[in-house]
Amino acid sequence: MSDIRVRFAPSPTGYVHIGSLRTALYNYLFAKGQGGKYILRIEDTDRSRYVEGAIENLIESMEWAGVTHDEGVFIEDDKIVQKGDYGPYVQSERLDIYNEYIEKLIEKGHAYYCFCTKERIDKIREEQKSQGKIPRYDGFCRSIDIEEAKKRIAAGEKYTIRLKLPAAKDVKFHDIVRGDITINTRDMDDQVLMKSDGFPTYHFAVVVDDHLMEITHIVRGDEWLPSTPKHICLYEAFGWEPPKYVHLPTVLNKDKKKLSKRQGDVAVGDFKEKGYLPEGLVNYLALVGWSPDTTKEIFTMDELIDEFSFDRVSKTGGVFDKDKLNWVNGQHIKELDSKIVTDLAIPYLKDANYITEEDVENRYDWIQKIVETVQESLSYMKEITDKVDIFFKDKMDPEDDKALEMIKGEQVPELLNAFKEELEGIDEVDEEFANSIFKVLKKKTGIKGKNLFMPVRVALSGQLHGPEMTNIILILGKQNILNRINYVENNIL
Repeated sequence: MSDIRVRFAPSPTGYVHIGSLRTALYNYLFAKGQGGKYILRIEDTDRSRYVEGAIENLIESMEWAGVTHDEGVFIEDDKIVQKGDYGPYVQSERLDIYNEYIEKLIEKGHAYYCFCTKERIDKIREEQKSQGKIPRYDGFCRSIDIEEAKKRIAAGEKYTIRLKLPAAKDVKFHDIVRGDITINTRDMDDQVLMKSDGFPTYHFAVVVDDHLMEITHIVRGDEWLPSTPKHICLYEAFGWEPPKYVHLPTVLNKDKKKLSKRQGDVAVGDFKEKGYLPEGLVNYLALVGWSPDTTKEIFTMDELIDEFSFDRVSKTGGVFDKDKLNWVNGQHIKELDSKIVTDLAIPYLKDANYITEEDVENRYDWIQKIVETVQESLSYMKEITDKVDIFFKDKMDPEDDKALEMIKGEQVPELLNAFKEELEGIDEVDEEFANSIFKVLKKKTGIKGKNLFMPVRVALSGQLHGPEMTNIILILGKQNILNRINYVENNIL
């Protein structure tokens, strides 16, 4: 068997959809697991949909996610470059190649010039729809003699080039996920191969490119499944052996509909911006449509490469569940060194105006203590601004009726007064003070259990539950604690 070669071949039409990342990921995992090559090719023949900067965004997103390619299009020194022995890897730079191969199809009688206008084709299709037929090209130009066609072209007539499908032929192929599939050419169209602007259609370019780049497996979304018989016909027309096909289930939302921008975040950049770890996003995405042969759910990229196989890819769509993503990403955050998490958190804390660059330079240990305090509860990094707001507010009102009830207990004035006395006897809060204060207060007041701990927690954080109290005391420091106790005494009790 020849070496495995797969490709991810997106169009530069905007942001990178989360479903595109999963397609790229499955290509990557398969190639790496088989010791093969993973290629990034840019399919930009539809010039009307081209978006400036989309190629750069695509490559940066893939590199951030760790789904890196061996050949194709790269960014070096802020420039797009191409590397590999099968280039160019950008379709718009391959027009001479397509022209060469379209001529071969015409010479063999497998393709023909079509002079039908858009108006005529639209009219035919409307008539077919009204008669309950499948709308498709009626073959009006199939019988035009090649010499006549060339004269009409020389005279300036606009034209396309279409594939001449064999009549009433069963087109058969095997899909690794879907199994054996048969479609008769009666249900297919003489598809356009070359458009009137001189650019190839996706269907023509993809077959030529995949053959010349020696792609062994086509791994793509199942929206391309209906197009595959057309591609098989092209391979047969050229006398080429088709690659193996793998059509992946669609990424769905919770309503079992195709994931789209209307339901919220769907771009890789959206998740990057919110501070999801690439390891967490990739780990979760791998599980959307594929199940490992184990109950394990948390994987590194190397572990995914070892485990991944197409025989465990589902035939049905995989649901993209944000809650499950958050859980998976949270597990990866928990495993990180707190210094790494602190560095990831700093930009979000700055944006919230909780810290300054001066704090980063002079009080890094204090910032790290804040991050360590909430690290285990984080689902993604941007969430940290909500988790740590208790440390940065000027005052803390009880967050609910139960917290208010607890802070209004009859023992609370004595308790808070004793706490203030202990604070006034020290220069600054340290580890020893934070670890021993509740024992001291218990001995001093006789108050114990939740009547001791809970009112102090509510006074300092406004909450009945939350981070470790020793950490809260250390992070707030003497003056902030005194300010919060004074606020409770003057405004709540």
